[in-house]
Amino acid sequence: MIISITALKGGVGKTTTSIHLAAYLQEKAPTLLIDADRNRSALIWSREDKLPFHVASQAGSTSIIRKYPHIIVDTRARPEPEEFKDLADGSDLLIVPTTPNHLDLDATFKAVEQLQALNANFKVLLTKVDGRTKSGQEARKRLKEANLPRFKKSIPLLVVFEKASQRGVITRDYPDPRSKMAWSAYEAVGKEILP
Repeated sequence: MIISITALKGGVGKTTTSIHLAAYLQEKAPTLLIDADRNRSALIWSREDKLPFHVASQAGSTSIIRKYPHIIVDTRARPEPEEFKDLADGSDLLIVPTTPNHLDLDATFKAVEQLQALNANFKVLLTKVDGRTKSGQEARKRLKEANLPRFKKSIPLLVVFEKASQRGVITRDYPDPRSKMAWSAYEAVGKEILP
């Protein structure tokens, strides 16, 4: 299975989603995360060599890609229309993460227009949801009203995601009381993809 994580805007949780879904899929079968983003955030996250799956650059993945039944691609932010076409053609599923922020949602709706025109198989993932505000509920309502395919589970806004990245681990492996909540959110998303 090839899953690409893409968005027209940075800062929406692309790399965090890529890392955690790769960890979930690794529990099912060997998984490769390809870091195709210019910032190389997934490669930086993996520097400590503590992740349970392999991370490679786009160029470095060509010789090993056939070894992995599951591949996650952390794409660059703001892909060009022809890149969207390549992603749609080469992926089993595209995941479009977005925060409840109205600017991020507007960018997501623009991305969705392009993906729908390509008949791409995609789902929107709501990330960085602050449970203390109504913004997550309002964003979910907008996505529902637009009849967009979306994940049932949202990803909460938790500092543990940043702390885990600094240690080079997934949240499940970070010693924090909120780690279980963070991991279980991505685990629920993973189960929607591959039970």
